[in-house]
Order: sequence, then structure tokens, then C-alpha cells
Amino acid sequence: MARVCDLTGKRVRVGNNVSHANNKTKRKFYPNLQKKRFYIPEEDAWVTLKVSTSALRTINKNGISAVLKKAVEQGYIVF
Repeated sequence: MARVCDLTGKRVRVGNNVSHANNKTKRKFYPNLQKKRFYIPEEDAWVTLKVSTSALRTINKNGISAVLKKAVEQGYIVF
């Protein structure tokens, strides 16, 4: 899947460009995704994930193990 966060499920959203004259044209809002490698000590392995920057902040706060566990419970990751 392209342009989808592996942990939070964030994806491209659709909206409008609105001009000063209130003309509306379609546009896309892209999530801020970064490709990042994470070390998982329980599995003794490195995993490469495409994650949003907000998910990176959550990983820094809670740890990769807790975030992966929550993502599996919510169905974003299937092992």
C-alpha cells in the first residue's frame, strides 16, 4: 500500500482548494510519512516501517513494542 502509515493507518485525504473568489477545486492532503528502521528486542530483529511523524513521536514516548502491540490490536498490522 502506498502512502499509508503502517502503524496508525493514516492515508491520503481529499479536500478542496478554495480561492479568494470561493472557487473550489479538488486536492489531496498527504500524510507526512517517513521510512524508518526499528529494532525490536523481543524478536532480536530490525523492521522497516513507513510511519507518520506523529507515530514516530508516539514511538519515542511509549516505545516500539507498545505501539506495535496496539497496532496489532486495532488491525493495522497482521502477523
